[in-house]
Amino acid sequence: MTREYWNHNTAYHPWLVDIAARHRGDVLDVGCGDGLLAQRLAPVSRSVTAIDPDREAIHRAGIRLSDDDVTLAHTTFDRYDPAGRRFDLITFVASLHHMDLHASLAKARSMLRPSGEIAVVGLSANRSVTDYLWALLCLPVVRLGSWWHGETPDIGVRVADPDHSLDEIRRGADAVLPGATIRRALYYRYLLRWSPRSIHSSS
Repeated sequence: MTREYWNHNTAYHPWLVDIAARHRGDVLDVGCGDGLLAQRLAPVSRSVTAIDPDREAIHRAGIRLSDDDVTLAHTTFDRYDPAGRRFDLITFVASLHHMDLHASLAKARSMLRPSGEIAVVGLSANRSVTDYLWALLCLPVVRLGSWWHGETPDIGVRVADPDHSLDEIRRGADAVLPGATIRRALYYRYLLRWSPRSIHSSS
């Protein structure tokens, strides 16, 4: 139940842990699943709050995190009440496509400290020739990585196919998070990173 594992999402945990380590502050993990990321964030953060709408996932996270100082909440992000708290880092790993893109990013932005960051490991739908070509080019590396790391593709959490293409996500994010950096990544993921400071650097 509390074992370590590797899959296309956890492949980017080191990226998120590195960002958290730069802040050493308060982190909100949105869509925490079984709590593996929250467990990895805790040692480099002042506090970690992890939320998920799946009751079973929160139960499993509670078992995993029984020895870690992490606050768990069974709730959707749109209903989550931070009670005035602000965060230094808000993470979404394979969870943003389950939510309304604009509303979720806007809420996350409103909950950041001025020096805070939003970091997303997201999924996008293939719509354009570029999307399909990138997926095709990544396929050999994806298969090699999955074999090399002994992928655990199914960890028993809710999954859904993304509705928005990467171009649509770029446009949507730009409307809410001007200056956000979004790049294609391996394992059929994209990485988004934004800070309030990005507004000034993009103007």
